[in-house]
Amino acid sequence: MKVVRTLKSIGKLLSFICLSSAALQAQKSVKVGILHSLSGTMAISETSLRDVVLMAAEEINANGGVMGHKIEPVVVDPASNWPLFAEKAKQLILKEKVSVTFGCWTSVSRKSCLPVFEENNALLFYPVQYEGEEQSLNVFYTAASPNQQLVPAAEYMMDEYDSKKFYLLGTDYVFPRTANKVLKAFLKTKGVPDANIIEEYTPFHHQDYQTIVSKIKKFSASGDACVLSTINGDSNVPFYKEFANQGLTSDDCPIMAFSVAEDELRAMDVPPLVGHLAAWNYFQSIKSKENKAFVKNFKTYCKKNNLPGGSKRVTDDPIEAAYFGVYVWKAAVEKAGSFDVDKVRKAVYGLKFDAPGGKKSMHPTNQHTLKPVYIGEILKNGQFKIVNKSKGLVSPDSYSSYLHKKGEEPKPTGGPNGDGTL
Repeated sequence: MKVVRTLKSIGKLLSFICLSSAALQAQKSVKVGILHSLSGTMAISETSLRDVVLMAAEEINANGGVMGHKIEPVVVDPASNWPLFAEKAKQLILKEKVSVTFGCWTSVSRKSCLPVFEENNALLFYPVQYEGEEQSLNVFYTAASPNQQLVPAAEYMMDEYDSKKFYLLGTDYVFPRTANKVLKAFLKTKGVPDANIIEEYTPFHHQDYQTIVSKIKKFSASGDACVLSTINGDSNVPFYKEFANQGLTSDDCPIMAFSVAEDELRAMDVPPLVGHLAAWNYFQSIKSKENKAFVKNFKTYCKKNNLPGGSKRVTDDPIEAAYFGVYVWKAAVEKAGSFDVDKVRKAVYGLKFDAPGGKKSMHPTNQHTLKPVYIGEILKNGQFKIVNKSKGLVSPDSYSSYLHKKGEEPKPTGGPNGDGTL
């Protein structure tokens, strides 16, 4: 009987040890959300952001994880459906209990789910250039604000191309409309008359640009016009194709794009686009040992995981911003010694770090990122020749100085108190 009782006791002890071990293993993982469209009109751009966030998570896990915790990615597809972003954000935060979310591309998708992050005091890392006019304590913006992309690009066209006329063409949603509001305000400070500025918008997934390109052709006949393009998603393909079909080149009317990068060029017939321009804070063509390794690793990751394009995949600005966003979060967690949102937020402020494109830092107060500004010219191989670079890192403005007087900017929103205060 003693032997039986002893064996039972040993069995219970072993069961307890196994259960404790399983519980310990469960504690040794941390969930992170990935909120990017994998279908619909924005999949052309957003799928790569999912891929690179997964790559960053894999790299971090291979090097011991975050404070000894293995990253467990939870991927959802909001399918380019803006209201669905809010529902998927709720799923990640309330059901999956993720510690942080990496996601969104369009500002309308970010605006859709922003109340969810603020109401639940959750954290979103947003990796795409945007229109500014926002500062939520629940979002870290790792891409450009208007003074880090829009304004330098317009200045470049005036200084280097002697552009005097500007056709502002965009997709009809918040980013292009607010971006063009900033651009028009800037152009007016430079003495550009209203008659020299045309503003036009098309819906998401718009395909027929024949009439618009005809108008651009007439507008640019004087030889001193350019297009400032905020077209997003797969509409870029028919726009550039029609531009070339009507015989227009970068010599006739250069296009300065704010949402076309190396990844979008993979889906286009590139030779007719040679000479057109884009403004970003990173290009794959940046020459450094660190960037060379990043490009190689991303190609290898895509090939290893049988992702479309495999080793022919490219990197671009949003891809880099999505990638280093994961590492910024990791560094902040380890600095704070906690996954707690409020502690992590505080640890992000002023954080300096090495990104594939070079050294960058997080702003000490306004949730944005200090970054260099580059102007690139499209080459026939689908890459960009860097033709202009800022002197050092440019400090971000969450609210444009062309729309607000100093000291009269709106207050932040969100945060632990729900009112923009910490």
